[in-house]
Amino acid sequence: MKHCAVVLSAVVLTAGCTVGPRYKRPSVAVPASYRGAVPEQGVQPQISASLGDQKWWEVFQDEQLHKLISTALQQNYDLHIAASRVLEAQAQVGITRANQFPTLSGGAAIAGIRTPESKFLPAFETSTGQVNVSAVWELDFWGKFRSATEAARANLLGSEWGRQEVVSTLVADVASAYFQLRALDLQLEISKHTLDSRQESLRLTRTLADGGSTSLLDVRQAEQLVFTASAEIPAVEQQIEQQENLLSILLGQNPSDVPRGQALTAQYQPTEVPSGLPSALLERRPDIRQAEEQLVAANAEIGVARAAYFPQILLSGTGGFQSSALSNLFTGPAGAWSFGASLTQPIFTAGRLRSGVRLAEARQKTALLVYQQSVQAAFRSVSDALVAYRKTREFRIQEEFLFQSARDAARLSHMRYTGGVSGYLEVLTNETNSFSAELALVQARLNELLALVQLYEALGGGWQQ
Repeated sequence: MKHCAVVLSAVVLTAGCTVGPRYKRPSVAVPASYRGAVPEQGVQPQISASLGDQKWWEVFQDEQLHKLISTALQQNYDLHIAASRVLEAQAQVGITRANQFPTLSGGAAIAGIRTPESKFLPAFETSTGQVNVSAVWELDFWGKFRSATEAARANLLGSEWGRQEVVSTLVADVASAYFQLRALDLQLEISKHTLDSRQESLRLTRTLADGGSTSLLDVRQAEQLVFTASAEIPAVEQQIEQQENLLSILLGQNPSDVPRGQALTAQYQPTEVPSGLPSALLERRPDIRQAEEQLVAANAEIGVARAAYFPQILLSGTGGFQSSALSNLFTGPAGAWSFGASLTQPIFTAGRLRSGVRLAEARQKTALLVYQQSVQAAFRSVSDALVAYRKTREFRIQEEFLFQSARDAARLSHMRYTGGVSGYLEVLTNETNSFSAELALVQARLNELLALVQLYEALGGGWQQ
């Protein structure tokens, strides 16, 4: 009974004694609003809502894009690797947590001994057998194992948030690659349409030159327009195939054709993009949550290092049966047991324990700085994305005006040339400007969509399933 009382008392004391610091979320400077979140005139901003709270299929409304993202979430290798790391961390928690409990082991042994007859002793032969169960328990009186388990669990949560960060990045990468592919498709369509138009113009110019109504110089200038458009086609086709290869790899597939959905000009873009409360970003961004869990783990490791200063208390016991005759192993007076306790106190370690504590504290300081840096970088990325989305929209509107003007100028120059008012050089200049403006408009539309993807990822969206 005395032994039981001692063990129970030790267990009670073990449950309430730790030497490590308690974790408290560090304070960070959170702005009242995002820089760049400028509401439209007369519109009250909805600060409670955020684009980052929406599911990715609500932000990107192309059904074919939905299928591509779903495929990537099932097959992408980066995501599979991140999931494997979560399983590794989960197993590590089990290994570390097991140190808090006794270790039980069982054993059995059989031995036979025979000594030869000698001048002084007769021949002797005997056999022994034993079966036992032993237990060893290092009492976690100072919280060393509990702190290590806390660190392992924090690392598990950190790896899970790391997986969510991979999901968020993957959704953004697939959407960006798909929009770039649709932009290239539109550029190819424009180039082919322009080539057909210019080939017809060249045919008419050659007819006029054959009839003496124009010069060979006009023919050569018309040919330049044809060659410019025809040279653009293979260049765009190369980019399309390479973009399909990139998208295929993101999907976890070998390079192949990628099915298309809506055209670039038909892609959904919200008229209002709410940014939400900056303080909510700390809970929504996976990279910030991962950095905080790494800080929690580093904080718990300080407790592990400090516990090494204190005595190591070890309980051990063995119980079983032992007999010289196997037939009497479990009968008669064959029972045997032993119980012991030991205490080991470090006395001189040449500064190793002190250095271990300093190392843990330095790592905790590093993790704290990384967390604060992650928060600051998140606010910057949101502000950059907000101003990018607003300014790319303004730029796209101006590019539309520029294209309309350049297209009308090209139309008027053709009318002036056929009417004999101007030379073909004017047509050449305005056709070149119109073609360049139309391609630039495609790029402006693409940049606006990419800015939306960037803003959605910066606000912590994409990982919610």
